[in-house]
Amino acid sequence: QVQLVESGGGLVQTGDSLRLSCAASGRTFSSFGMGWFRQAPGKERNFVAGISWGGGSRAYADSVKGRFTISRDNAKNTLYLQMNSLKPEDTAVYYCAAALNGRASVPITGYTYWGQGTQVTVSS
Repeated sequence: QVQLVESGGGLVQTGDSLRLSCAASGRTFSSFGMGWFRQAPGKERNFVAGISWGGGSRAYADSVKGRFTISRDNAKNTLYLQMNSLKPEDTAVYYCAAALNGRASVPITGYTYWGQGTQVTVSS
């Protein structure tokens, strides 16, 4: 089992920055591919960013490329998402997730463990 707990969400204005964190406990964090997803009200959950087990490979949704950066600190069992130049359309609940195969780009069905989510709201 892996437990994932997100933090760092909040209410910000357009153009602001936020850094989300995801603290992991349980099985070896460094063996998992990790991802960030988001879900807006009434919409499906979508991929935002992914990172491989060692951090050497990263993947991003087109909508966040150049604005968001995913990173991980395996010594601290923590995943991060640095979000810059935030837009109202980034408003959603953000979830971190862990995939057993260790890759950066994994179909949503490949993620086995999920956090409870953290709300990000960007006002215009």
